[in-house]
Amino acid sequence: MPTTTPERARATAAPRLEPRERERLERAFRVPRARFLLGLPVAAVLLIWSFVGAGFDFAKLGEGAVNMGDFLSRLFPPTWDKFGTIVALLIETLQMAIVGSVLGAVLSLIVAFGASSNIAPKWLYYPTRWIMNVIRSLPDLVFALMFVSAVGLGPFAGILAMTIGSIGSIGKIFAEAMESVDRGPVTAMQAVGASRRQVVQYGILPQAAPLLVSYTLLLFEGNVRGATILGMVGAGGIGLELTTAMKMYDYGHLSAIVICIIVLVTVIDQASAVIRRKIT
Repeated sequence: MPTTTPERARATAAPRLEPRERERLERAFRVPRARFLLGLPVAAVLLIWSFVGAGFDFAKLGEGAVNMGDFLSRLFPPTWDKFGTIVALLIETLQMAIVGSVLGAVLSLIVAFGASSNIAPKWLYYPTRWIMNVIRSLPDLVFALMFVSAVGLGPFAGILAMTIGSIGSIGKIFAEAMESVDRGPVTAMQAVGASRRQVVQYGILPQAAPLLVSYTLLLFEGNVRGATILGMVGAGGIGLELTTAMKMYDYGHLSAIVICIIVLVTVIDQASAVIRRKIT
């Protein structure tokens, strides 16, 4: 067996910090105990106030557990006589999510250029942020109802709703990803006279690209789940079939739909996780 010489042990050992450097690190990572202890009662009061205002009742939850158990028991066994219909609607839901995610990601990236403080001038930055806040404050169901009234029932309305809704949510994340890049390369390019386009193309986007791709995959996962909800207002996908089964008290069919949705979402989540690990 190879022996470890004292010289090799010293070479591989962790470097010892000087007292001043150690004190600086401890001060940087020290937990502000006074602020933490002061914030605890404030957080407790805020939580209690929220519980009371929202009417959260543990006793009522315990009483309703029996009804929830009865509802879950009716879901079994699932019935698979309409499996072909379920698969066709799930494929439509997946197609809606793909198109909505691609369009939403492209538009969100364009809007993010105007919402990044290190790229856009102030006259463009603040209006763009305000527009994104307005879009983000409205749920996708509102956009779905608006587009259903505009273009009629079907997946097209759902795609439009997902696309617009993505600008408010993922556009903000795209902008923050570009704002968090290392300023060193950007400053160096500006110092040698690079144009704004060159700075963005060669200094900002290459650094932010892994995060942008990762967030786009998260957007796609969210749109797959969101498409099942948009269908409840007639915007295409499996949601309308799910709502119909609930209204008709067809619990076996409802259970089959839920199982298929869970399988689809799980497969997509696992595939997205693998892709994110490859690019980060």
